[in-house]
Amino acid sequence: MTIAFFVVLAITCVERLVELVVGTRNRTWSLAQGGIEYGQGHWPWMVTLHTVFLLSMAAEVLMLPTSPTPVLAVAMITIAVAAQALRWWCIHTLGQRWNPRVIVIPGLERVTGGPYKWLDHPNYVAVVLEGVALPMIHGAWRTALGFTACNAILLWVRIDCENRALHQLESR
Repeated sequence: MTIAFFVVLAITCVERLVELVVGTRNRTWSLAQGGIEYGQGHWPWMVTLHTVFLLSMAAEVLMLPTSPTPVLAVAMITIAVAAQALRWWCIHTLGQRWNPRVIVIPGLERVTGGPYKWLDHPNYVAVVLEGVALPMIHGAWRTALGFTACNAILLWVRIDCENRALHQLESR
C-alpha cells in the first residue's frame, strides 16, 4: 500500500510540474495581452505551502506509518481523481487565461462557462478536496489537518485578491 501511495504522490508531483509549465506559458501570453498581475505578495506563500504539503505527506507516511483501510484508500483516491478532473476542467475552460497566479486582462469578459457557471472559484474546491483526500489515501491525517488549516487562511487571502482584481476589471 505504501508503494502505491508513493506512485500517486509521484504522479501528483508530475501533474504540478505540468501546471507550472502551462501557467508559465499562459502568464507570458496574458502579460503580452496587457494582463495585470495581482497578489504577488502571497504567491511565494502558495508555492511554499503546496511544496510543504507534498513533502509532509511523504514524511508522515514514512515516519508515522499507519494502516489505512482499503475502503478509505479507494474513497480518497476517487475524491483525489475527481478533484484533478475538476482542476483540469477549470484549466480547459479558462484556456490561455488560466494561471496559478492572479492575472486579469482588461477588456476580456469574465468566464462564466464550464464549472464557472456554478461556482466563482471552482479550482479552489479542487484544492480543498485534494488537500484532504491525497494524504488520507494513506492515513496521513496530520498533513491533511495541517494543510487544510493553513490553506483556509491562504485561500481567504487569495479569493479576496481575485475578487478585488475581477471587480476592478469589471468596473473599468
